[in-house]
Amino acid sequence: MSLRENLQRLGIVLPPVSGPFGAYIPAKRVGNLVFVAGQLPVKDGQIMALGPVPSRCSIEQAQAAARQCAINCLAAVQSLGPGAVDALVGVVRVGAFVNSDATFTQQPQVANAASELFMELFGDAGKHARAAVGVNTLPRDASVEIDAIFETR
Repeated sequence: MSLRENLQRLGIVLPPVSGPFGAYIPAKRVGNLVFVAGQLPVKDGQIMALGPVPSRCSIEQAQAAARQCAINCLAAVQSLGPGAVDALVGVVRVGAFVNSDATFTQQPQVANAASELFMELFGDAGKHARAAVGVNTLPRDASVEIDAIFETR
């Protein structure tokens, strides 16, 4: 199945790209790679998970937010123009940033939600290198931020 078919099968419609909110662009193609800026868990114009995990945002809410960030990464690719998403062939690397309480150490479990979605969408080509780190705050008080590097034709 193609990426578009897998998105449809999962009922995922890529939203308009959110942002940018600063002096950067949402995605940039360099050779056969597409670098995607950090994406927040914006859905329907709202941040869907706020504050540190787990005191203000449950692990489950943070996982749903990480999944939405992954969807927003694909939306950022879509901002490159017609056919940009269709040209993606795999995921190279994912960076996951989790707004964390000082003793929280389950950032990889939060990041898994984004990783698992990419593997479901791309199959084996969705397997990727990853960093999952805890941070003391994120822009707009978001609980999660995800960036990605994709391979393209």
